[in-house]
Amino acid sequence: MSNLFNTILYEPLLNALIFIYNIFPIKDMGIAIIILTILLRVILWPLSKQTIEVQKKMKAIQPLLEEINKKYKDDPQKRAQELMRIYRENKANPATSCLPLLIQLPILWAVFKVFRNGLKPEALAGLYSFVAKPLAISPFFLGIDYFDLSKPNIFLAIATAAAQFWQGKMMSTASPMVQGTASKDEGFQAIINKQMLYLMPILTLIFGLQLPSGLMLYWLVSTLLMILQQWWQFRNKNTVAPVLADTAPISLPSGENNKKG
Repeated sequence: MSNLFNTILYEPLLNALIFIYNIFPIKDMGIAIIILTILLRVILWPLSKQTIEVQKKMKAIQPLLEEINKKYKDDPQKRAQELMRIYRENKANPATSCLPLLIQLPILWAVFKVFRNGLKPEALAGLYSFVAKPLAISPFFLGIDYFDLSKPNIFLAIATAAAQFWQGKMMSTASPMVQGTASKDEGFQAIINKQMLYLMPILTLIFGLQLPSGLMLYWLVSTLLMILQQWWQFRNKNTVAPVLADTAPISLPSGENNKKG
């Protein structure tokens, strides 16, 4: 498994980073990290786009979910059935909110390995044949001693944690399982979403104060690009969803279901 991870993620990222570092006249590892991060976000764009589309649907059907909670507040089984029907008819799965993070974790680990071991002379010996081994690598971003990418940096740690919270806030939606119901009826996914909104920035700050700031620069730029993508797809406001009707099925208008981000 370790060899597979190195072959698929670690070695390609290391070689891509050194290749970018080599081809630019200004030998700056920070700039190389930013360019590599942009390339990775472009590769992950289709998956991120699909996830954000689901979040848009969740926001659009929120009035329906709230109405269901109110109507069936004394019938938990019926309420759960109606909620699942709304999710199914509108192809909105709240569990997908964690998908980008799950995909990001292996990449983050590979980037961490690159900055922990990959820039040492012995690691550079394993570069691909077409990637030139640099004589020396400067760890300073923009030539500033304060931004030594091989060491932790409190400024980048705080900035990354703030960006993480901003992104989470943009993606968060009010949980359909808590509107108009007692706290004991909160769904597992609702609890997780609420905790992750605050827990992830805190963990990011804690890790950022201990990890190489090169990793935090990657994490910060990646998060900012994700925020930009979210803004781009959310720039068109969703149509207000209809309220619950006693005699008609609940679903979004056909135009809303087919609306592109």
